[in-house]
Amino acid sequence: MPRSRRPVGEPADPGSSSPWILMYHSVTVEEEDPYQLTVSPERFAEQIAWLHKRGRRGVSVRELMRARAHGRDDKLVGLTFDDGYADFARYAVPILQAYGFTATAYVVADLLGQDNGWDTEGPRKKLLTVEEVAELAVAGWEIGSHGLGHRALPGLAADVLAVQTRESRRLLEEVVGGPVTGFCYPYGAVDAPAALAVRDAGYDYACAIAHSPLTGRFALPRCYVGDRDGAWRLRAKKGRHRLRDAFTELRRRRGTRAERAVTERRS
Repeated sequence: MPRSRRPVGEPADPGSSSPWILMYHSVTVEEEDPYQLTVSPERFAEQIAWLHKRGRRGVSVRELMRARAHGRDDKLVGLTFDDGYADFARYAVPILQAYGFTATAYVVADLLGQDNGWDTEGPRKKLLTVEEVAELAVAGWEIGSHGLGHRALPGLAADVLAVQTRESRRLLEEVVGGPVTGFCYPYGAVDAPAALAVRDAGYDYACAIAHSPLTGRFALPRCYVGDRDGAWRLRAKKGRHRLRDAFTELRRRRGTRAERAVTERRS
């Protein structure tokens, strides 16, 4: 039985705006980075220090959504790490702990302990092992699902979507010994059937990347963070997030009014 039957386009509560969530992947030293997914530990430390100086506290998306439900998220920013790279535990966690921050690691359930074979042009990066994921969960870090094998969900048949979402959650709950309530779409790719599958699999929320007509609790937009992002670029990205959020909400309201007008004409 699904835990949630929320509409997939429901805005993140309370209100209509989306929370500010940063999207990281790998934190390490890398000579080759064709996909621009790697942030050096030094740059990452600078970015986290900047958030701290601005009075922000980085938290997992689970904690962010809970605080938001009670109107207590004003100074919080979600920190997410896609793919579940082993360097999250080695480099990112100690820096986050130094500031009292938390974060969410989205891991690929069928590939724990293997590598990022889906990145054909990039260097091979080790993924967190089953044991490491379990240890992180015990230590309080949120573990979310990134699907079974890092497969894009749009266009998949309904039964395949159900397996990707439900089975990945089941496997990870066995590893962490508790509920897994967050999902992150591989490649950030989401359409309506994928969002419905995630909702029906019992997740409480899901992270995408871009703002879209589906923006809401099951397609939360995020800001990409790379190694070039210093204080000025982070400020700019925060402002751009607000503008895109306002534009998305305006389009949503216009669409709702248009649908209401059509309904009234037909009645």
